[in-house]
Amino acid sequence: MSADTRIDFIYLSEPDMIKAGVMDMPVCIDTMEQMFTLLHQGDYRMAGSNSDSHGAMITFPEESPFATMPKPTADRRLMAMPAYLGGDFQTCGVKWYGSNIANREKGLPRSILMFILNDIDTGAPLAYMSANLLSAYRTGAVPGVGARHLARKDSKVIGLMGPGVMGKTSVAAFMATCPEIDTLKVKGRGKKSLDSFIAWVKENYPQITTVKVVDTIEDVVRDSDIVTYCNSSEVGDVSTYPEVKREWVKPGCFLSMPAFCRLDEEMEKGDVRKVVDNTGLYEAWFEEVPKPAHKYIPIIGARFMDMIAEGLMSKDQLEDLGAITAGALPGRRTDDEIIILSIGGMPVEDVAWATVVYRNAIEKGIGVKLNLWETPELS
Repeated sequence: MSADTRIDFIYLSEPDMIKAGVMDMPVCIDTMEQMFTLLHQGDYRMAGSNSDSHGAMITFPEESPFATMPKPTADRRLMAMPAYLGGDFQTCGVKWYGSNIANREKGLPRSILMFILNDIDTGAPLAYMSANLLSAYRTGAVPGVGARHLARKDSKVIGLMGPGVMGKTSVAAFMATCPEIDTLKVKGRGKKSLDSFIAWVKENYPQITTVKVVDTIEDVVRDSDIVTYCNSSEVGDVSTYPEVKREWVKPGCFLSMPAFCRLDEEMEKGDVRKVVDNTGLYEAWFEEVPKPAHKYIPIIGARFMDMIAEGLMSKDQLEDLGAITAGALPGRRTDDEIIILSIGGMPVEDVAWATVVYRNAIEKGIGVKLNLWETPELS
C-alpha cells in the first residue's frame, strides 16, 4: 500500500487571523503563561549555541560598493526567528521579520511580518500566516503575564510612553489582568498618534475614566502603579534611552519594559526586583554583540548582563518570569516592593500563539487551503 504523500496547508490573511481569534488578549495571556512554564521546564528550543537566541538578522554596512544594497537606516531589520515548543503545543515555526522605519512614509507599518507553522515530525508546513497581529498580541500579552503575578492587584494608574501598537497591546493586557485600572497617563511624540490612541482607549475601555496626556517622562512615572515604555528610537547612544529615576517611582510600582530603557543608579540597586522573560535570551545576545551590550540591545535586560559582567550584580539576583509562573519563585511579595520586568521577545511566543490561532482556524474552517504537492518530484 503506497504512502499518502500529499501535503496541504492553509494560508491565513490578517482578516482570517482576526476571525481565528488572534486579538483575544485574555486567551493570549493564558497561552503566554503556559509557554513561560514550559520555558522554565526546558521543553523548548530556539536558535543559537545555547538554544535561546532571538534569531538571525541580516545587517548592512554603512558603506557598500553596491549601489543597490540597502543602507542601515533606523530600525531596518531582515530577520528569521525560529523556535520549537513542547508541552501541549508540539509545533515549530519561524517568523520572518522585515522592518524599516521609513515604511511609515508609505502608509505601511514599520514591520511587515509573516509566520510559517510546521509539523514537528515531518517538517511539513501546517500554515502560512500574516503575523503583524500575531506578533503584536503575543508581545502585549507578556506584560499581562507579568502584571498578573507582579503588579499590585489594586493597581489603578498606568503610565505609558509610546502610544503605538506595542502601547495599545500592553494596555489591553494590563486591563485584562488588573480590572481596577481607571486612569491612564500617556506621553507621545505627535498629536495624530495621541488622538488615535485616546480614541482607541475610549472605544475599548470605558472603565478608564481619566486619560491624561503628559509632557515628560517623569510625569509618566510619578504616581503610576504600572509603568511601561513602548517607544522606538535609534540604537547606539545609551544616554538617549528614556530613563527611570528611583525618586519618581511609587512604592509598589510594577515596571514593564519591552523597549528602550535605562535606569539611574538607585533603580539599579539590589532592593529593586529584576525579572526577565528569559535569562538565556540575554546571555545569547550578550555573546552575539559587542560590549557594552546595552549600547546595541536597548532592552534593560541587556544592561543587567553588562552589570553582571562588571561585577555590579550577580546572576542569581535575576529572576525568570517562567520560574514565577511555574511556582518555583514567588510573585509579588509585598505591597511596597518595586519590580521591573525586562521583555526582549522570543520566537517561542510566536509559536505558542500561532499554534492556538491555527487550531482555531482549522476547527472553524477559516483560511485558504493550499497544496504543496500530491507527490514530491524529488524524494
